[in-house]
Amino acid sequence: MSKKNIAIVMGGYSGEYDVSMGSGQVVFDHLRNAFNCFKVIIAKDGWYADIDGEQFSINKHDFSFLGKNNTQVTFDGVFVAVHGTPAEDGLLPAYFELIGMPHSTSNAFASALTFNKAECNMVIRHMGITVPKSEYIHQNDSINSRNIIKKLGLPLFVKPNCSGSSLGVSKVKNADDFAQALNVAFTEDDAVVVESAVIGTEVACGVCKRNGKVTALAITEIVPKNEFFDYESKYSGLSEEITPARISEHAQKTIMAQTELVYKKLQLNGLARVDFIIDQNDVPHLIEVNTVPGLSAESILPKQAAYLNLDLGMLFAESLPL
Repeated sequence: MSKKNIAIVMGGYSGEYDVSMGSGQVVFDHLRNAFNCFKVIIAKDGWYADIDGEQFSINKHDFSFLGKNNTQVTFDGVFVAVHGTPAEDGLLPAYFELIGMPHSTSNAFASALTFNKAECNMVIRHMGITVPKSEYIHQNDSINSRNIIKKLGLPLFVKPNCSGSSLGVSKVKNADDFAQALNVAFTEDDAVVVESAVIGTEVACGVCKRNGKVTALAITEIVPKNEFFDYESKYSGLSEEITPARISEHAQKTIMAQTELVYKKLQLNGLARVDFIIDQNDVPHLIEVNTVPGLSAESILPKQAAYLNLDLGMLFAESLPL
């Protein structure tokens, strides 16, 4: 039986482009023996397949391309390794669903919902899961900083409503720094979420379907060297990541159960990651759902797979609905 053609889609339109390229390379390296894998770069100036440094333009009508000697290459499925827009906000999943192309990530609605922090938190709160207190602010709103700080307290976090990899996120410890934090967040999105800072232990739980069953993988404790787990901490080695997390059995069971519940209720697909902070009363607060988690060598989920002695290539292959 001939191998199936799989596109490993990477790149994107956000500041996470380079991170995505690293994730895509890891996926490519682990799937290339089982499939005919092609790197497909999604960039602002066009979509193209990259074969040994040579670029071939993607036909967006059916997601095919003309390769060497004008040979048409079509795909049996797509592994999505694009972080941020246009994947995690639902645009790429919607496109693939429209053209009938099987893909590895969550559907368009679930992706868009989880990418919108304010909307996602409302849905998760209704599940009975604890999330930080927050306020939603649009760039055109009249902003009363004093009232927001009085309601949420200090320290607090200011985050772009739709963004990833902690881009544009600031931790505010003094009221005088609030306006600047808003300006930073508004460079990434025209809406922001202001959250009470939960003081405690930050952890991340990978999750996927294994043999058709939703399964939380492991819990990793994150100890950033910076003020919080920001972009630099995530991708420049400025954090210590400990698997399994040094947390209570109660917190572990709660987080794994809540991670699986979120995956099921939000109808996620493929590999995902849910992040929490455990407060001083041993209560986990869900802070983010990632439908396309980092998969590079520095990323959490591959390290969890290694801890569990799971073959990373098999995990990637299980995400493809072929």
